[in-house]
Amino acid sequence: MRLTILLLSALFFLLACAQSSQIEQTNTQQPAPQNIIFMIGDGMGPSYLTAYRYYLAEGKQTEIEPTIYDELWSGMSSTWPDDQTLVTDSAASATALATGVKSFNGAISVDQQHLPIGTMMQQAKRLGKANGIVASSQINHATPAAFLAHNPSRRNMDAIADMYVDYRINDRPVADVMLGGGSRHFIRDDRNLVNELQQLDYQYAASWDELNKLTRAPAMALLAEGGLPSVLNQPIEAPLQHLTSKALELLAPSQQGFVLMVEGSQIDWCGHANDIACAMAEMHDFALAIQTAKAFVDANPDTLLIITADHETGGLSLGANGVYEWRADLIYGVQHTVRELTNRFSDVAEHDVAELWRHHTNLPLTDDQLANIIAAQHDKDDLYWVLNQLINDATRTGWTTTGHTAADVPVLAYGVGAEQFHGFMDNTDIAQRLMQMINASARSQ
Repeated sequence: MRLTILLLSALFFLLACAQSSQIEQTNTQQPAPQNIIFMIGDGMGPSYLTAYRYYLAEGKQTEIEPTIYDELWSGMSSTWPDDQTLVTDSAASATALATGVKSFNGAISVDQQHLPIGTMMQQAKRLGKANGIVASSQINHATPAAFLAHNPSRRNMDAIADMYVDYRINDRPVADVMLGGGSRHFIRDDRNLVNELQQLDYQYAASWDELNKLTRAPAMALLAEGGLPSVLNQPIEAPLQHLTSKALELLAPSQQGFVLMVEGSQIDWCGHANDIACAMAEMHDFALAIQTAKAFVDANPDTLLIITADHETGGLSLGANGVYEWRADLIYGVQHTVRELTNRFSDVAEHDVAELWRHHTNLPLTDDQLANIIAAQHDKDDLYWVLNQLINDATRTGWTTTGHTAADVPVLAYGVGAEQFHGFMDNTDIAQRLMQMINASARSQ
C-alpha cells in the first residue's frame, strides 16, 4: 500500500510540474507578491456580506457603516462545476480555487478521469515557499484537502489525511502549518499520522492551551475530533482569528515567502442549517480573521490578501414572507445555534419552556408558539425546525434551500497585485492568477 502511494505521489509530482510549466510560459506583467493569504468563506454568498453589515449596525437606520468586507470588495466570481449541474459543492469549487481547473462535484483536485491536477501549494512547495492551512472544520475537509491532496471523493477523509503525510515534495509534506480540527482522521487504530509528523520534526498541539507551545514551523494543531465547535457554542472568543494569527506568526519567517489558505468553514454549515444567528457569528469571526490578515499585509507590503467564497449556501434573503423588514437587532439575543437550542429544549419540563426561550433568545413567544415547541419536544428533528422557524420569522430571515445555490460570490482583494482581481471572473481565474504570481515571485528571487 505504501509503495502504491509513493508511486502515485511521483505521478502527481510529474503532472503538477507539467501544469506549472504551462503557467510559467504565460507572459504576464502582473505583480509578484512574496506571500499570498487566500481566505475562503465557505458558503459566503453576497447576501451574507450585506447581512453582516446590517448585523453590525444592530438594525439601526443610521450609523450603517462599511464593514471590512465592504472595504475590500473588488469583484464577483462564478462557481459552476464541470458536471452540468451549475450548482457546485465545496470539493469541486475548492479544486477550481486550488488548481485553476474545473472538475466534478465531490472531486478533490482530480479531473474527470480521476487524474491528479497540480495545486498552487504543491507548486509553491517545489519553488521553496512554505504553505499553511487553517480551517474551522476538519483540516482534511473538502476545501483544505483540495490544496494538499488528490482523491475522487471528498468522503475518503482518512485517505486524504494519509496523503497529507505521504505525498511529499523534496522529501517533505506539502503543508508546513496545519491548524484546525479532525484528530479522528489523523490518530486512528490503523495509523497515527500525528506521530509520523512529529518524527518529521513537526510541533503538535492537541488543545487551545497547547497552541502557544507552537513556536516554529513545521507545526500542527488538531483542536477537535471533528470540526471545531460553532462560535456560538464555545468559550473561545474568535477562534478562527486566533488560528489565523498563529499561522501567520509561524509562516512569517519563511525566507522564500508562503501561501496560507484560511477557511471560514462553518459559515456554510450555518447556511445548511438555515441558522441566521450561527451564520452571523461565523461571519464575525471570519471578519476578525480578515482584519488580522490585513494588518499583516500592512506590516508586510510584499503580501497579497485575496478573499472569496466557494459557493453560496441556503439562498439567504434579508426580508421574508412579503414583509419589508429585516430585524438584525433581534439576532443578538440568540445565544446558541439552533442545534444546541434543540438539545437544551428537548427534555425541559413544559412549564420551563417559555422562560428558557426568553433566556436563550430574548425573543417574544406567543401561546401558540409555546404550544408548538411543547408539541415538538418528542422529536428532535421536528423541534429543530420549530425553533429555527421561530427565529427566522422573528428576524424576517428567508432561505430557499438547505443546500447550495448557483449564485455568484464576492471577491475581495488587498495588497500587492490586488488590481488583478477587480471585476467579474470565474473561480478558475482566481487560481490561475495566483499560480502565475507564485511562479513570478520565485523567478524574481
